[in-house]
Amino acid sequence: MADAFAAATARPRVVLVPALLGLAGLAWVALLAWEASDLAHAMHVPALGAPALACERGSPAGRAALYLGGWLLMSVAMMLPTTLPLVRVFARLVQRRPQRGLLLALLLGGYLLAWLAFGAVAHALHAALGAWKDGTGWLWTHAWVPAAATLALAGAFQFSRLKHRCLTACRSPAAFVAGRWGGVAPRRDALRIGVAHGVFCVGCCWALMLLMFTAGLGNVAWMLVLGLVMAIEKNASWGRRVGAPLGVALLAAAAAVAIAALAPPVVPRAEPTLSRADASPAADRSFRAWPAGR
Repeated sequence: MADAFAAATARPRVVLVPALLGLAGLAWVALLAWEASDLAHAMHVPALGAPALACERGSPAGRAALYLGGWLLMSVAMMLPTTLPLVRVFARLVQRRPQRGLLLALLLGGYLLAWLAFGAVAHALHAALGAWKDGTGWLWTHAWVPAAATLALAGAFQFSRLKHRCLTACRSPAAFVAGRWGGVAPRRDALRIGVAHGVFCVGCCWALMLLMFTAGLGNVAWMLVLGLVMAIEKNASWGRRVGAPLGVALLAAAAAVAIAALAPPVVPRAEPTLSRADASPAADRSFRAWPAGR
């Protein structure tokens, strides 16, 4: 991997972008292949409140290992393309160093390590809530609560100071690298910059990623939509204008889920039936004249 990136960073503008997008594309292909395999259930973590499938029961350690492998693929597919501005800056910084490929690999490895740590925490939280669901049964009758709560949390977080602070760091890759690159210990600095950028990326996107647990993890369509939204927020020049409308839409979706669940059921009005006593004399004569065998 380091040798491949060495060639890429020698010409960062020409090779680097196709190389990273190609890596993300391979991750998408691997996810689709996983989806079609017998291991698909490992990434199809059911939404909270939904019953677990029989194939999803079994060794917790085995399920966690498969889940983390799928989460890593998902991070490469969804989040790695959003690091292009940072990687371009870093590639220009180290392009004259003989270990430039290794340094870039450490940068990306540190970034993915931060997302892997978040995935492990999210999985542990989901497993704990799932165990509570199985133990109390409350979520069986209130399956809408996790969906509404997650949508509301993601919507409210769009307006938080932490969201905007993390996005500012992600949108300023040159300042981000300059403030953390010493040059004396390049490998340590590369890994540290990657982890730090991953932490800020998690800081601005964690609430949106939790929506994957609402829809049921492993939904490729959700991955594509959320990956596109997060890439726009982080990298597009007009990305700042997306946050508020997206937050309002998520809060409205949360309210719609709650209203639909709490609204009383609509009982269809029964149509009145016409008895023989209520029939007109003419209709009664027609009834009597109708042949009995027909």
